[in-house]
Amino acid sequence: QVQLVESGGGLVQAGGSLRLSCAASGLTFSVNVMGWFRQAPGKEREFVAAIRHSDDTWYADSVKGRFTIDRDNAKKTVYLQMNSLKREDTAVYYCGASLTGSVLVAVSYRYWGQGTQVTVSS
Repeated sequence: QVQLVESGGGLVQAGGSLRLSCAASGLTFSVNVMGWFRQAPGKEREFVAAIRHSDDTWYADSVKGRFTIDRDNAKKTVYLQMNSLKREDTAVYYCGASLTGSVLVAVSYRYWGQGTQVTVSS
């Protein structure tokens, strides 16, 4: 069975940094586009970043220049380095795996992790 497990969330001050990890098992990791989405209370799940190959990445405009997505296929892990964090980045962050469709929309992702909470304080 497929499992995606996020970690690395926590409480951080505005302007600070966090690095999220998503460890995958039970799937052929290298053939999947891996993505990060986030969801704040009362809001829709929104796209954050995605990666296919090391230099083939997508970012939401709201995080471009601040967040960096990377993957380690040997470890079957995808990372999200978050710098210059803002209060509006507060959300539960989810890792997903996709084989087809637009990487920018949640319906393209077949598998999801349980999420990790990121809270940015002022």
